[in-house]
Amino acid sequence: MTTETTLPPQGEKLQKILAGAGLGSRREMERWITEGRISVNGVKASLGDRAGLADVIAVDGRVIKLDAYASGIRRVIAYNKPEGEICSRSDKEGRPTVFDKLPKLKGERWISIGRLDLNTSGLLLFTNDGELASRLMHPSHSIEREYAVRVMGDITQQKVKNLFEGVELEDGMARFTDIVDSGGTGINHWFHVCILEGRNREVRRLWESQDLKVSRLKRVRFGSMIIPDHLRQGQFQELEKQDIDALAALVDLSPAPAFHKKPQDRLKKNEVQARKVKGSTRRFSPHPKKRSR
Repeated sequence: MTTETTLPPQGEKLQKILAGAGLGSRREMERWITEGRISVNGVKASLGDRAGLADVIAVDGRVIKLDAYASGIRRVIAYNKPEGEICSRSDKEGRPTVFDKLPKLKGERWISIGRLDLNTSGLLLFTNDGELASRLMHPSHSIEREYAVRVMGDITQQKVKNLFEGVELEDGMARFTDIVDSGGTGINHWFHVCILEGRNREVRRLWESQDLKVSRLKRVRFGSMIIPDHLRQGQFQELEKQDIDALAALVDLSPAPAFHKKPQDRLKKNEVQARKVKGSTRRFSPHPKKRSR
């Protein structure tokens, strides 16, 4: 009687290699494979295929370089998005995009970690690591996003309570996990709010559900990364390794080598700290007895 020895699969999953090469998230790469856009050594790939550095991988017939995947170098940049820029690589209407001002990459591309709508400004992160981007965007990891928002209308305690407890939007229940009154009156009343998902126009739609209007919206934090005070609109800077590792730790990824930056290109250390706002800073709570300042 003979026994057969089953050899373990060789190489990495194809979508992991493509994501690691900076072409997109794993989910997006799986879609490309399903659509027949990927080939390995001249043969159209299928989901479940594996490959290695010795294989020739092509997208739409164009051979891709695997230098970024082979090096394992993880890069992240912070960009202060102005209003009026779209989060797409190109626009049929000719509007400016968030990719226009980013540094060029050789053999790979920047992947946007989430999106901001046309009229929202603030912190937008980009990476060359598709796996990091995919995990940070996935709802299962519950990465907190914080926004500064100017709200117009009659803001009552009941409306704030509703926003804490959750309201039904067209795409399901949504809620703020934190609401801080940052001061101001009338049409210039500011709040800081936090959400755990990145659904389309979620912050605006939550306030609108209470017959309130958002007149300004700026993202000031994504996970462990706070927008640097010195980073002006339309500017970007590369994150230090410690900041990149902190983001990776949020989604259970191990530290990876970081790009060696020139001193003038380095991002100033921006430690997570208590938010500093002018005027009153009253933190709301769904449970009045537990309200804190």
